[in-house]
Amino acid sequence: MNADNITSDTRSELPQNSSADAAGEKTLKKVANRLIPYMFSLYILSYLDRINVSFAGLQMYTDLKMTDEAFGFGLAIFFIGYFLFGAPGNLAMEKLGARKWISAIMVVWGAITMALALANSIHSFYVLRFFLGAAEAGFFPGMILYLTYWFPERQRGVAVAKFMAAIPAAGVLGGLISSKILEMGGIMGLPGWKWLFLITGFPSVLMGIVTLFFLTDKPESAKWLTDEEKAWLKGEVEKDRLKAAAAKDSVKLFSRETTGSLVLLSLLYFSLTLGMYGFQLWLPKIIKGFGGLSDGQTALVTVLPAIFQALGMIFIAKSAERTGERKLHVATSAFIAAAGFVLTSLIDNPWLSLVTLSITAFGIWGTVGPFWSLGTSILPARIKAAGIGFVNSTGNLGGFVGPYIVGAIKQSTGSFHYGLYTMAASLIFAGLLSFFSERLLKKGTRIET
Repeated sequence: MNADNITSDTRSELPQNSSADAAGEKTLKKVANRLIPYMFSLYILSYLDRINVSFAGLQMYTDLKMTDEAFGFGLAIFFIGYFLFGAPGNLAMEKLGARKWISAIMVVWGAITMALALANSIHSFYVLRFFLGAAEAGFFPGMILYLTYWFPERQRGVAVAKFMAAIPAAGVLGGLISSKILEMGGIMGLPGWKWLFLITGFPSVLMGIVTLFFLTDKPESAKWLTDEEKAWLKGEVEKDRLKAAAAKDSVKLFSRETTGSLVLLSLLYFSLTLGMYGFQLWLPKIIKGFGGLSDGQTALVTVLPAIFQALGMIFIAKSAERTGERKLHVATSAFIAAAGFVLTSLIDNPWLSLVTLSITAFGIWGTVGPFWSLGTSILPARIKAAGIGFVNSTGNLGGFVGPYIVGAIKQSTGSFHYGLYTMAASLIFAGLLSFFSERLLKKGTRIET
């Protein structure tokens, strides 16, 4: 779960004047129809190239003679590159423009994904995973920044939510295609895991090239908008930019008023991502441990938890939006996921364990929408944008700790049981942080609905 995970509870509001309302709605609909489906498809490729290693690991383990701890470190080191290169990515995009920047990093990360098929040692695997994280680091925050060029603040939340729906879609797609590709072992003398990297990396290279011609940097250069639509959209977006610039000049990110909120949200997000990526990247190996399944069948079975990821994201987000409540939704979802981890460890029946893993997936991804809405309600408006960036960057380091610690525990104990308990403990901690968030912050703080 990476600001790979930012949503908003804002609703679309257009000017009250009926003619302006109609013109604005028509313009935004045209922009959304043009950009959101395309961005959705790109994010599927991004997330798929991030998690395909979890399926490849079913076979590459043996070929590269990796221990569980070594494989876990290879999974985790992606997030170090992601952390280090996330902020510079948006600076580069501002300078080069979205079209050139997104195109370039897609070609690079697609090429690195394909190059993973050439990994012949643990160390080459580490290096490629690190640079894959560095290459992908600029994509999600770059896309969020890109949306600010095209959607006024009040309409942006819906656009981001539609864009982020690619996360569960990538999980489902990953399981379906991996189940087929892993069975291709022997074709042209290559094992199935190498074909997996080659086949899933190539579309990113291809779409990176397409992006250079399809994507439009900003409204003023959009040939598919009329002059009136360009002027309206530019005016609306400019209002938000000036407002944000004024707020940025007037405050510091860290102050007596804001430091506690930033620390609490960062710890909360770190605890969530520890469980999220520990679960996501080790899921195929956990299911493989049930016994009786081929590598292709194992990948196919992961589709069920992926479906529950989507259900959790949708159901919990809608409930939070309907009630206007955030902290209890985050806490309850985290506790559900923790319960799923504990039950999975206690149950011996593989099919019941698959059910409990699906419950875990439902809970973990159910935290995504309410968490970011909680973040925007806790943080003062004047530091909201910078604060969310800080929380996303630091919290995503849980993506390093989770996969690595699960592998290390598996290596030392020979079982996933204590790794599951560790992720459960992290999610319980996250749930408690969310539940007591008002009490933990400065006395008198109220969380807006």
